[in-house]
Amino acid sequence: MRAKRQTANERGSISHQIISKPDGTPHFAVVPYAEFTRLKAAAELAEDLAAYDAGRARVAAGEELIPSRVVGRLIRGANPLRTWRDHRRLTQGDLAKRAGIKQAYVSQIERGERSGTTAVLRKLATALGCGVDDLLP
Repeated sequence: MRAKRQTANERGSISHQIISKPDGTPHFAVVPYAEFTRLKAAAELAEDLAAYDAGRARVAAGEELIPSRVVGRLIRGANPLRTWRDHRRLTQGDLAKRAGIKQAYVSQIERGERSGTTAVLRKLATALGCGVDDLLP
């Protein structure tokens, strides 16, 4: 491999060294460490901005943002059904009515006395506007 140095005066504004393969094609670019850290920070910022833009686009398309208090409750192990029901500001009776099940069944699921069938969890998730997987502990 052959190395060729290029300075800021020769090309662009970055002092660097190109290491080429025997056939002359570039293989490595060597830059001063300070320049590397600057480029790395700029690349990370560009990634963050792209993630932010993608998130804004998802929200604009209708994706729901889940408040940190809801996420925090779930992380701390709160019952997911109760957490989502509280977030939607529904009583057990309101949720039961929307899901077409008995209020006592909702209460038993929230207390951990019953786990709920797949069909019931699907009805509850639909009534709460979330996914079935959001209701699983």
